[in-house]
Amino acid sequence: MSGSTASPEPASGGIVPTLAELIGLRALAQGRRTARLGRHGAQGHALSNLRGRGMEYAESREYAIGDDARHIDWRLTARSGKAHTKLFQAERERLTLVVADTSPALYFGTRTRFKSVQAARAGALAAWLAVRDGDRIAALRGSAQEPPVPPASGQRGALRVLDALVRWYARPPADDAGLPVALDHARRLLRPGSRLVVLADPASVLAVPAERWAGVVQHTDAVALLLTDPLERQPPAARLPFASEGGRMELALDAAAVRQRWKQAFDAPLDAALELLRRQRVRAMPLSCDAPDDAWLGLLDRPKGRAR
Repeated sequence: MSGSTASPEPASGGIVPTLAELIGLRALAQGRRTARLGRHGAQGHALSNLRGRGMEYAESREYAIGDDARHIDWRLTARSGKAHTKLFQAERERLTLVVADTSPALYFGTRTRFKSVQAARAGALAAWLAVRDGDRIAALRGSAQEPPVPPASGQRGALRVLDALVRWYARPPADDAGLPVALDHARRLLRPGSRLVVLADPASVLAVPAERWAGVVQHTDAVALLLTDPLERQPPAARLPFASEGGRMELALDAAAVRQRWKQAFDAPLDAALELLRRQRVRAMPLSCDAPDDAWLGLLDRPKGRAR
């Protein structure tokens, strides 16, 4: 994306996210141009303060010609002897829900910052975009113990989400239950018209059955960012030393067979995850840990189901 920008790196060196750096991303969200109305209609996605008829019942009144027959209040009609229709409270705030994968694979990086820190920054930017657009903002991770950050509007709602992202991405949570559990929690919060932003490792995406994705993203504006590292995507053709639990080891990445196995370990899951999400009409893209903060924002304006 041309004109991409990034906030200065914090003193933590990109190993753990800090609240200060996540707050600093607010200026980037506020500076993003929204869609304009042209002579022939909307250019891109223009958001309205009125989200359409909500699902919360408000009151009933006598039925009038032109009212939707599906909304007839049959109980009041039976009691009064006159046809009545239900009225619903208009939903004026969309929900933006950030789902944070906390797989141990994310707490790693070789360029600029850890993938976990990049995930936190992307989640923070999504939160500030929600504030700018007048949405309520919530967040959750896969945990059987920690409840979601409840939906709230404005700066207060954003700061709650940012605080959670700092905690979740400082180190792998001991009670991580995986992305499938996180999406189960998300399904209970999402409503038609909600925006869903998923921050995940490609392998975590593949651990979610396709039918579960379909149940979660139905009637939502779903975006998925798959965190990657340059070393995973393009390893040097050389012998690289690694430290493991069993001690020091060396990978001969200058050998074709070893490079092929490396590709199967990293590129194949990413490609499979992108294809799975495309079939489920989720807009998705890889997000490298050294990418600019606004590299993924164009994803919000793409047609559903188109992955990069």
